[in-house]
Amino acid sequence: MVTTAFVLDGFRVTRNIGIVRGITVRSRSVLGTIAGSLQTIVGGNISMFTSLCERAREEAFDLMLEHAGQLGANAVIGMRYDANDVMSGVTEVLAYGTAVVVEPLA
Repeated sequence: MVTTAFVLDGFRVTRNIGIVRGITVRSRSVLGTIAGSLQTIVGGNISMFTSLCERAREEAFDLMLEHAGQLGANAVIGMRYDANDVMSGVTEVLAYGTAVVVEPLA
């Protein structure tokens, strides 16, 4: 279970494990850059870049969940994304949150 909130309705936190994160660094290919640049001429959604961003977020999210699982968590609360340019055409995507153990309320 993952939430951007700091509580999970119907559950209580029994153990706070700490911060977990997943990070990926992605770059655009030359062909992707050319295709994306051509799409900017037409306007609208630039699907090449949207696809790249979604894959990067998904990979960072999955790595965060893997990290949480390795620590024995069954939930992540306060989940967030962050992204930064490392250099031109290279972006870091970070998914992070607080790993916790939760149990259903009686």
